[in-house]
Amino acid sequence: MAEQEKEKAKQDPSPALPKVEENEPPKLSSQKIKKERLEVITVRNWREYLGESLLIVFSVVLALALTEWFSRLHEEAHTRQVLHELRQELINNKEALEIQYRYHQRVMRRLDSALVTPDYAQKFINNERVYINVIIDSGVIRKDLDDVAWQIAKQNDIFSKLDLSTISLLNDIYDNQQRITSKLEDGIGNLMLSPDSRKPENLRMTLILIQDYYSAWELDRAPSLLDKYERAIQKLNSYK
Repeated sequence: MAEQEKEKAKQDPSPALPKVEENEPPKLSSQKIKKERLEVITVRNWREYLGESLLIVFSVVLALALTEWFSRLHEEAHTRQVLHELRQELINNKEALEIQYRYHQRVMRRLDSALVTPDYAQKFINNERVYINVIIDSGVIRKDLDDVAWQIAKQNDIFSKLDLSTISLLNDIYDNQQRITSKLEDGIGNLMLSPDSRKPENLRMTLILIQDYYSAWELDRAPSLLDKYERAIQKLNSYK
């Protein structure tokens, strides 16, 4: 039997076909697989669209709120810094005015002495030359009264952060400062430069006029101004 099968195989030259399992599925080409892929389409209902819209709106509102909050924090910090510097300027000016007030009181006493002592007066003006250091030994204005912080405060609209009484007080303080500084220095300076004030026969009148300038523009104003400084500093105490 085996010999017959061998003989039959020799007579049939066709190659043997691979044996196919009965349950093996047919193989598909890759091109056919690509064509038969399913497309997935996401279907959303109105609740999902509404939720996404609300999320976008919330994000925008939150961003605007945070921006506004940070801007307000920056503005408040800037305001505090400006008012802190203004308060410090008032403190410095008050100390300067106290020093100047005591100095001008000494000048007034020297002028009184010159009015009753001709020899002393002639040391002040002699041969139509003014020797100002004989009586006014540290300058007409002893100390400068600054207004830098005040100008910065006005430029930054600080008035909107303060009550009306504080604003009125600060305006009054700096107006008086300006009068003391400019009026006193300019007035005495112009008097000393006048040829008539240097004539021997006008010496007494010149000394009296100098006294009048100091009285009107500084000595009569200083006590009240010192009190206003103190009140303004107290009002700005929260900006130490």
